[in-house]
Amino acid sequence: MGFRCMFKALALFAVTLTVTATSVAGQAKAGCQSNCGHISIPYPFGTGSTDCNMSRRFFIRCNTSFNPPKAFLTTSDIEVLHISLNGYLRIQYPVGYDCYNSSGSAYYFDARFRLSKFLISHTRNKFTAIGCDTYAYVEGFTGRTYSTGCVSFCYDVADLVNGSCSGIGCCQTALPKGVTDYELSFDSYWKHSKVLSFNPCSYGFAVEDGAYSFSVSDLSNINFSKKKFPIILDWTIGNRSCMEAKMDVDNYACKQNSDCIDPENGRGYLCKCLHGFQGNPYLSYGCQGEEYRIHFDGHFNSVTNILFFFLSLKTSENFCRY
Repeated sequence: MGFRCMFKALALFAVTLTVTATSVAGQAKAGCQSNCGHISIPYPFGTGSTDCNMSRRFFIRCNTSFNPPKAFLTTSDIEVLHISLNGYLRIQYPVGYDCYNSSGSAYYFDARFRLSKFLISHTRNKFTAIGCDTYAYVEGFTGRTYSTGCVSFCYDVADLVNGSCSGIGCCQTALPKGVTDYELSFDSYWKHSKVLSFNPCSYGFAVEDGAYSFSVSDLSNINFSKKKFPIILDWTIGNRSCMEAKMDVDNYACKQNSDCIDPENGRGYLCKCLHGFQGNPYLSYGCQGEEYRIHFDGHFNSVTNILFFFLSLKTSENFCRY
């Protein structure tokens, strides 16, 4: 094999490895739908047949009536924006609001959030409220009842600063650990009567940290109530710790070349490819080594396959002709 042919072989080999890595990045179970619109669906999540997901907890409903199709969490109307094998997924959820008019009457949406099988990340989200006569708080259950919230006041639009969320027109606070649900409530000292000209509503929402930046115009924007913001949910496998899960070999979810990790939030466990491997640790042979391995027909093979790869190129009549 001449130098030019060897160079072409190496280039094709690199492309082969890239294609292999890309196919692994799809990370769906073999024979199952790997995408819903622009959303990649890695196992243990899956659409359609129960064979494509680890359990109904991980079922993704792909609604093809949208163009492109949209993914939804289990049988709910909660839209899924991203699924990560690092134990989190990004969803989209509407804001809650409490609005008034000149007669003092209000219209209200409390944005109740109920998820028994996923946890709202306490490290990746903030509870946010905006308004100039606003007390917003959330109550829910973490194994025990919790309550948190924040207060936002102002008297003049000139006092407000874009991007600032420190209690003047906008406030933020952390959510507690282990939250599976919340119910949003509002209170208003003057029913917005002193700020009605530029702020008729209070708004409250959980949002991915950094995904919302306060804008003064949001206070007077009557369409803000129609907005949806991303929220990060934490997911795990089952309710057992790593130590407990490893004792049940038949149901242990971490496959070859992976290890078990206890999560920061809630019960259950996660799987992660060992150092030097990458891919999907929940699929058999889903974690691929980075050195001297190539993937053929769903199996890992040794250096012999690489030698066979080059030999097949050398014996080809057409590969080195041009």
